[in-house]
Amino acid sequence: MLRCAFALLFVVAVSLPAYAQRVFQASALRGELVITQPPEALLNGKPVRMAPGVRIRNPMNMIQLSGSLLGQKLAVHYTLDPAGELRDVWILTDAELAKRPWPSSPDQARTWVFDTSLQRWSKP
Repeated sequence: MLRCAFALLFVVAVSLPAYAQRVFQASALRGELVITQPPEALLNGKPVRMAPGVRIRNPMNMIQLSGSLLGQKLAVHYTLDPAGELRDVWILTDAELAKRPWPSSPDQARTWVFDTSLQRWSKP
C-alpha cells in the first residue's frame, strides 16, 4: 500500500511541470525562429547564432535538441546573451501565443510595462 502511494506521488510530481504555467523573464522577446544549420538560425528572418549551451524548451517545457527542429517555423520567446547569440528559447503553446501584446524588440521592452505575476505586457 505504501509503495502504491509513493508511486502515485511520483507520477503526480513528474507530470506537474508539464501542466504548470511557464514564467518568462521580462527580457524575453517574442519572435519567429527557423533553425537552418545549428548553430545557425533565422530569427524574425535575420541570421542569428545559437550560443553554446543554448536551451530550447518545447511547449511541455522539456529540453529539445536543435537538430530535431530543422526548417520548422516556430513561434518563440527568446533571450540573447551579451554577444547577441540566442541563449534561451521557449517554443510557445497556443495559450502563450494568445497573450498579446508581447514585445518583439528591445526598444519595445524598454518602453512597455511588464506584470510578472500575470505574465502580461501593456503599452504605455
